Amino acid sequence: MEPPTGSYADADGVKYHYLDLGSGTDTIFLHGGGPGCTGWSDFGPVAPLFAADRRCLIVDILQYGKSEKCLITGPMWDFHAAKTVALMDTLGVEQADFICNSWGGTIALCLAARYPDRVRSLVITGSMPVFHGPLAPLPEGGRRGRAARDAYYGGEGPTRQKMRDLITRLEWYDGDRLPESTLDLRYEQSLDPGERELAAMSDSPRGEWQDLTAELAEIQAPALFMWGMQDAFLTPDYPLMLARMVPRGNLHVMDHASHHLQEERPEAYHAVVTGFLNSVGAGMER
Repeated sequence: MEPPTGSYADADGVKYHYLDLGSGTDTIFLHGGGPGCTGWSDFGPVAPLFAADRRCLIVDILQYGKSEKCLITGPMWDFHAAKTVALMDTLGVEQADFICNSWGGTIALCLAARYPDRVRSLVITGSMPVFHGPLAPLPEGGRRGRAARDAYYGGEGPTRQKMRDLITRLEWYDGDRLPESTLDLRYEQSLDPGERELAAMSDSPRGEWQDLTAELAEIQAPALFMWGMQDAFLTPDYPLMLARMVPRGNLHVMDHASHHLQEERPEAYHAVVTGFLNSVGAGMER
């Protein structure tokens, strides 16, 4: 499916690109940090389902997609959270549900801790807000995603086959079901000159890494951690730990799914998330 026509908005000195679909409760989608990721690449398969009764603001996070390729200094999640709130101000969104994957989920968790009045609920998939696991060190010291990005842009540089290998190894449980259109979208975006320039600098332009252990305890919004049983980065014991760290945390583990379950199993993902969001609307017990 071709991406819909997007819009641009200024937010405290930076420019965001976003899609605005449907009408109803304001819902912000923040995508992951893999090479070539955009709001549409990560949420395109599930967006029409949510847009049937929600206003879906599908954002390209900074340094990705058509949003500004700005350099980030200082604590990285604080920076993204503040700019996302500024975007909400520009768009007239007082409070929103957040549906997020990986990198975007960590942004939303930080935002919920720092700006609690702006978050109604959180749905977080495949994010790594803390640098420790419940039982053992994280795989590759929590650097598996960064190592994959460096490998993708290293050597002979990006290729379509390298993108296919990355997605099928780390993001999808069943790589045979990866649509060619998704592969093309990710690969073509990864060739963006701004993204290649940032990749050549590895972590240096992305801000200072933050561990959000203390912040998770401050989150007031109900949160649902959606996880793939076969997630290639973090096994389900990790989100169970997160769900216990967040005062109103919940966990759903989905079978036959890895890191991008909202793409692999959009109907099942939508059904579970909608049930959670409806329970928030009905008033969850505190």
